Amino acid sequence: MRSIGIFEAKTRLSAIVAEIMSEGEIFQITKHGRAVAELRPPTSDPAQPQRGAASGPNFWMADDFDDPL
Repeated sequence: MRSIGIFEAKTRLSAIVAEIMSEGEIFQITKHGRAVAELRPPTSDPAQPQRGAASGPNFWMADDFDDPL
């Protein structure tokens, strides 16, 4: 993991993203010496929906959602 200041990250964003894509490097972005964010390669393909994404305690669907109008 490499640390990089926020101003340098803003200035070199394209090069940093290219490095992340080619080498899988992780960058820690700092502001005034404190870590504020990380740039890293994605862990899964964002185009693929996750199975069971519409389940769990925060998902609710009415029992009659598919009844004729």
